[in-house]
Amino acid sequence: MTTGQPEPKPDADLEDDLEWCYDAVHGVSRTFSITIDRLEEPMARHICLGYLLCRIADTIEDAGHIPPARQTELLTRYDRLLDPDATESVEAFMDDIEPWIPDDRNDDWEVVARTPRVLRTFESLDEEPREIMRDPVRELVDGMAMFTDRYADEGGLRLQTIEELEEYCWYAAGTVGTLITGLVARGTSQDRADEMRENARSFALLLQLVNIAKDVDDDYREENNVYLPAEWLAAEDVDVEAVTDEAHHGGVTNVIKRVTGRAESYLDDAQRYLEVVPEHNGNRLSAWAIPYLLAVGTLRELRERPEDVVREGDVKVSRAEVFALLQQFEDGVSRSRLAELREQMANQPLHQ
Repeated sequence: MTTGQPEPKPDADLEDDLEWCYDAVHGVSRTFSITIDRLEEPMARHICLGYLLCRIADTIEDAGHIPPARQTELLTRYDRLLDPDATESVEAFMDDIEPWIPDDRNDDWEVVARTPRVLRTFESLDEEPREIMRDPVRELVDGMAMFTDRYADEGGLRLQTIEELEEYCWYAAGTVGTLITGLVARGTSQDRADEMRENARSFALLLQLVNIAKDVDDDYREENNVYLPAEWLAAEDVDVEAVTDEAHHGGVTNVIKRVTGRAESYLDDAQRYLEVVPEHNGNRLSAWAIPYLLAVGTLRELRERPEDVVREGDVKVSRAEVFALLQQFEDGVSRSRLAELREQMANQPLHQ
């Protein structure tokens, strides 16, 4: 006769791991938290795990306290973990990353510290979704390693042109769009899948450019990265190392306006992506429409008060507007209403 609690079954262990992964996403991303809450199984777990795999790399790439050369090494080691034919061990990767995990780690670093748990849960998925996800995640990791290596001597990213900014946006977000599209397009018609793939880049670049436009201050002070194109800063007589200086607020504001305009150029194609995205396998239109419309609202705020990005470091839609948008989707929003909601949010807050 045995005493104490029985050993948990493997399935129970995996369910615990998955539950932890869901909690982790809610801690690191407001946007993806909303998305995953709107999805059903199995899509919810696929998107959750794909996002966390990407977030591990993103946290390493954003870490201002890690020398760029070391960031590149860590990202390269992480990429090898994702290669099913490689012999890289997760224990070796954790030995390498452990010295760089802050003692007072935040939610992002908690995910990095639990990399074995994320990978174990990912490997528990069926083969088809794993293979759809693996290549885009590895492309993201490789791209980030390329950028940290490219700017190793500068100590942080210093993007030079709008073309390079969009190249970076592709690796940071376009690859995620490829992952999402691969998952949600399964089982749909070839024409519909092709149209989604044609517009996935625009959807991803829209969201990433909005983040770059609104996070200039945090990106420089916390990550030592300047994503605003150096050529556009130079046109305003702003040195890349002076993007947060009060004397250059006017010039930086003008560059933020240009990045905002670039983001707006992707709105139509991003909306087309939503108009054809299928609702099956647990996928729901609202999961992607809500982030899109939040980006529309953020673009409105950036147009109306771009100077607040450099003065206050905080340009975003209000909690009241987020709540009002979520309420719109409680009873379901048809695709035909997307254009109406977009126009409304482009002109004024939804709750007013």
